[in-house]
Amino acid sequence: MAAPIDTLVTVYGGSGFLGRHVIRALAKREYRIRVGVRRPELAGHLQPLGRVGQIMPVQANIRYPDSVRAAARGASVVVNLCGILSQSGAQSFEAVQNKGAATVAKVAAEIGARIVHVSAIGADEDSRSRYARTKAAGEKAVRAVDRNAIIMRPSVVFGPEDQFTNRFAALARMSPVLPLIGGDTKMQPVYVGDVATAVADAVDGKAKAGATYELGGPEVMTMREIIQDILAIIGRKRLLVPLPFALANLKAMFLQFAPGDFKLTPDQVELLKSDNIVSDAAKSAKLTLEGLGIVPDSLEAIAPSYLWRFRKTGQFAAKGA
Repeated sequence: MAAPIDTLVTVYGGSGFLGRHVIRALAKREYRIRVGVRRPELAGHLQPLGRVGQIMPVQANIRYPDSVRAAARGASVVVNLCGILSQSGAQSFEAVQNKGAATVAKVAAEIGARIVHVSAIGADEDSRSRYARTKAAGEKAVRAVDRNAIIMRPSVVFGPEDQFTNRFAALARMSPVLPLIGGDTKMQPVYVGDVATAVADAVDGKAKAGATYELGGPEVMTMREIIQDILAIIGRKRLLVPLPFALANLKAMFLQFAPGDFKLTPDQVELLKSDNIVSDAAKSAKLTLEGLGIVPDSLEAIAPSYLWRFRKTGQFAAKGA
């Protein structure tokens, strides 16, 4: 059902990988969308996702409350997608995922807007990973402000612009050997379009107020199985060499300064030590994609539609060739 034409939703972090899919899903439901981003001049790619004037990028940095407040003015719902996979300067886990989440929640409460906050499966205040600890702290900060806030916890998200499947495919194109860290760690890869639909459903009011949803794909897979699937999709045979966590940590001390696909941080290695799957409690309470009536798409079904570019002859290569 289309949203009332005057319903405004403010989305923070809307220019990123998940953000552009959330913006598209909301635009299709006819919301007016204000996108709070640090560099609005670089967010022009979002506007063609909706009608003329429907999507408006504005300057907002969740480390600065006044900019967050200005971006939220007049909104009925506030969506926080802000998160980082590695730290850089002032963009620290603490600043973005904990204090930033608290700022967004407080601003939403001030204007009486509903809150949809995207966190991550694995958020744990007792984790040795700073990423996981600050995700948990951010959830706690949001709950302290608004007990009716809806929290979405996706597993590893994949899709056309991800830093997950594309990274391994890019490495496989260049190297005959791939290091395998946490080969037996279980994950539940979830398609970015399904996560975006879940967020849009929450904005629509279809999600349970005050609930925490865990979003996973249809299959639980080990890291080894995921990489093997990626290699099969791009038609490349590569040797997978298991890398013990101690050695992976040592390599990460240097690779955390590397560019692009070669980047690996000690915190990311720490995350790979723990399974990243939907809990039995969430399944029992139907706080999942299926509980929202969403049939999740599998990695095998979606990934070939964008990983074809890593095949030797691109789209002209048969799968597995």
